[in-house]
Amino acid sequence: MRDLVDIGMGRTARRTFELDDISIVPSRRTRSSKDVSTAWQIDAYRFESPILSHPTDALVSPSAAVELGRLGALGVINGEGLWARHRDVDAKLEELAAVATDNADPLAAIRLLQQLHAAPLDPDLLGAAVATVRDAGVTTAVRVSPQHAPELTPALLQAGVEILVVHGTIISAEHVAQADPNDGPVREPLNLKTFIAELDIPVIAGGVHDHRTALHLMRTGAAGVIVGYGSAEGATTTGEVLGIGVPTATAIADAAAARREYLDETGGRYVHVIADGDIHTSGDLAKAIACGADAAVLGTPLAAAAEAPGRGWYWPSAAAHPDTPRGALLQVATDEDRPSLECVLNGPSQDPYGELNLVGALRRSMAKAGYSDLKEFQKVGLSVHV
Repeated sequence: MRDLVDIGMGRTARRTFELDDISIVPSRRTRSSKDVSTAWQIDAYRFESPILSHPTDALVSPSAAVELGRLGALGVINGEGLWARHRDVDAKLEELAAVATDNADPLAAIRLLQQLHAAPLDPDLLGAAVATVRDAGVTTAVRVSPQHAPELTPALLQAGVEILVVHGTIISAEHVAQADPNDGPVREPLNLKTFIAELDIPVIAGGVHDHRTALHLMRTGAAGVIVGYGSAEGATTTGEVLGIGVPTATAIADAAAARREYLDETGGRYVHVIADGDIHTSGDLAKAIACGADAAVLGTPLAAAAEAPGRGWYWPSAAAHPDTPRGALLQVATDEDRPSLECVLNGPSQDPYGELNLVGALRRSMAKAGYSDLKEFQKVGLSVHV
């Protein structure tokens, strides 16, 4: 039974938990971290690390996507970002970093980000970015919004994209649209079930925030469901702008329950749960897997890497929305102290706070709890901080 609390006369709310509210409880056995696997597989694609990048230009250029793939993770290019709109993206990002560093006007960087994203989408530019990653021999993944998925997907398929990520702040299997007589006819909403059925590549879709929306999205045929909206304190402002919040630990557990229900419903079809929110350290990553996630989307930890094109700045993809931005630029590192992406993921680390060697620390956490792979680790005991 759900734990409901009164918030006023006649109004109740569900008690929920963030990752900071829980801890992993080791079992009676331990094992060597050398005997632990952090690999996961979605469709035909296997990755040695359960990590995807948030689809923002702050993290992923074609070269950064190649390096992430080389290190066993999955770099997701923003199909509606600067790589799909400009030829001189490096110069644009350098200008953006300079404006963000000069904080005389804290909103100047957001205005510039909106201006840069006002340039038209160019499927040829996007296709060239995808081809660069594909030609390097690593798995290619691109994020599109539901609004632009139909127009961009043909060019992406032609360029050789292997995993499509249909991603927004909140995505449902059923979107209702009505025509406004003052605004002309409205665009037909994307029918995810039909859209996915017509593709020969796996689709990851999200975000979702609870059991019901996760189950509905699984029934569209998605290979993976993103849970959460990439919250990062100081960078993601969906709570302030929309009043919407996703308690990460509870949301992951809800989606994992939906996965079990859908597995029974279909007689064995497994949909991957991918956590996206409040994952900033190796401990957060371990707890997300322990709550039931198969993999996790990372933002700020990857933004600190020397290979990240944001030059030490992080912003979510929703920060560039033309009229309702839901993110800000957050400086997570300076040019002088940016570690390599390999150090962020695989170490070695001199950092005692879990911001480096994320995968190595996850492996050690699994070993301390006595589990040998990610699916087993989803069964680990948890405690709640009262």
